This record gives sequence, structure tokens and C-alpha cells, in this order.
Amino acid sequence: MFDSAGMAAETYTHGHPASVLRAHGARTAETSAAYLLGHLRHGDRLLDVGCGPATITLGLAARVAPGEVVAVDGATPAVHAAASTVAAAEAAGEIEPEQVLVRAADAYALPFDDDSFDVVHAHQVLQHLARPVDALAEWRRVCRPGGIVAVRDADYAAMTWWPATPALDRWLALYRAAAVANGGEPDAGRRLLSWALAAGFDVERIEPSAGTWCYATPSERARWAETWAERISRTVLAEQLVAAGLADQDELDGIAAAWQRWAEDPAAWFIVPNGELILRA
Repeated sequence: MFDSAGMAAETYTHGHPASVLRAHGARTAETSAAYLLGHLRHGDRLLDVGCGPATITLGLAARVAPGEVVAVDGATPAVHAAASTVAAAEAAGEIEPEQVLVRAADAYALPFDDDSFDVVHAHQVLQHLARPVDALAEWRRVCRPGGIVAVRDADYAAMTWWPATPALDRWLALYRAAAVANGGEPDAGRRLLSWALAAGFDVERIEPSAGTWCYATPSERARWAETWAERISRTVLAEQLVAAGLADQDELDGIAAAWQRWAEDPAAWFIVPNGELILRA
């Protein structure tokens, strides 16, 4: 995710094709940061690390207004998508001009002074980092004493679906193999608490929780299947799997087709469990 010059060299497994940006752009503060919302106060200064297209950022900005929000990402396509999202929201009057600043930044070496923010938020970021403990320590550095570092990450090994579909079992195995090869930890959700403790957070000042995404309506299934059918067969993920000899293109195309068939089943159901932490600095 953080691939600009001089930044950490992990490979973002999903890449940034249109399907990924669309899927990430469907996320909101309500669907993806509900565990944090009750802790936010008007006037808080908030940092959103790994902001992607910044749709979650906008929801957080509404809750801390008129507090300043800084949205950072290390991937150029994500920074551009975030800037477009923020510009559109300003033009529509959804946020005040210049309330939200978008910039490129390294999650391990943020360009901010110590104690700069009341809230530091990171959604689905730690799973892609080779040094999650170092990242958490850096986010703690820029968080004011008494402030909040809030993190949420999925746990791929705990994902489940119906009906049983061998091609989706293969999809999961291939994705987890690629994520590990890229320096990440696909089962991050269950590890968040251990990483936070290793980063020096006080166990008595941690609020752990869990949340899920559920894809079971026709539109939800179609969106979820569309993004994964493209990712597994037509993006950097597919290229990596073929180059590593883990799969060939015919197999990946077959998995993509299986995703589409799964979505067409009226009884199909998929859940994504997420670990969540509120960390008091």
C-alpha cells in the first residue's frame, strides 16, 4: 500500500483497479467504523491512515466538524481517488472547504509532529504491512495523550460462505498465499490485540470488539462477486499468482466464473469478520 519513493516496500495485494476502488468507495463510516463513532467529538483533529478513496474519511469528518481531518495514503491511485472524493464533497456542500486535507505519506514515518492528532484511524491497513507493530507505535507517536488510535482489520481465515463452493475455497487459499508473499498478514483481525500490546499500548486502556460485513442481498452479492472475480483473474493479484506458479490463467478464470455463479444463487451468503480496537494513547 505504501509504495511511493522512500516508503515501505510491501506490495498491496489487491492493486488499485477500478473494481477495487469501487468496492472500497462503497464503504462508509457507518458500515466500517461504527465502533469508533461514539468516541468522536466535534473539534477533534483526526488522521485517517491508508484512507483509500476517502469515503470513510468523509463520514468521520462530519462527526468531528469543524475539526481538521488529514487523509493519507502511500499509493498514488488512492491519493488521487481520495482527492476527487473530497473535492466532490466540498462542491456538494457536504464538508467545509479545506476541512479535509489529502496527501501522500508513509504509515511508518508520518510527516507530523508528536501529539498532533486527537484521533488516528486506520481501516484495513495493518493486514498489508510487514511491520504492523512499528506502524502502531508510529500512530501512537502522533496521537495526543488521552487520544484514540482506532484500527479495524478483516480476518480471512475466519471468512465463511454458503453454499459450499470448492472454487471459493481455492480462491481463499490463493489470496492468503499471495498476501503472505507480499509481506502482509491476511488473518490480521485476530492479531490486532497482540500487536497493540507489543507496540506499548496499555491493556487496561484498550477496548477490543469485532464487527462483520454480510453480503446476502442480490445487489450485495453482485458487488462482492464482481470485485473478487476481477481481482482474482485480471489484476496484479492474478499476475502474481501466475508468475509464482501458484495458478494458471485458466484456473483463475474458472474461479472468477465461480464467483459469478455464487452471486446468482438466491440462497448465497458471505460474511467477513473484522477485529476492532480502540486504543487510548
